[in-house]
Amino acid sequence: MKYRVQYSKTAIRDLDRVWAEVFEASKDYDITTRYIDDLMDKLEAKADYPKSGAPLYYQDSFTGYYFVVFKAYLAFYRLENEVMLVDRVLFGRSDYMRCLHLSTDEEN
Repeated sequence: MKYRVQYSKTAIRDLDRVWAEVFEASKDYDITTRYIDDLMDKLEAKADYPKSGAPLYYQDSFTGYYFVVFKAYLAFYRLENEVMLVDRVLFGRSDYMRCLHLSTDEEN
């Protein structure tokens, strides 16, 4: 069964930020647009088999998130019914566990 890919409002803002970062680095509209298109194509390719993404674990428990690595970024998604909901697109070296609200303040 093919899942429908849906982006949260936060993920859309993340993609806008990624676009700005890539454009700042490349100074080229075509390169930037291709980068975003390739990232989204990689996510769309998971729609047939969404559990083929890397599962995200925290403290030895599955968080409900899967992720896809695309160059310097990680795209995090979860499955709801027949929807593959992309929640965040984050820089790979960021504190993505905190951004996903998976860590607790007591630990940090």
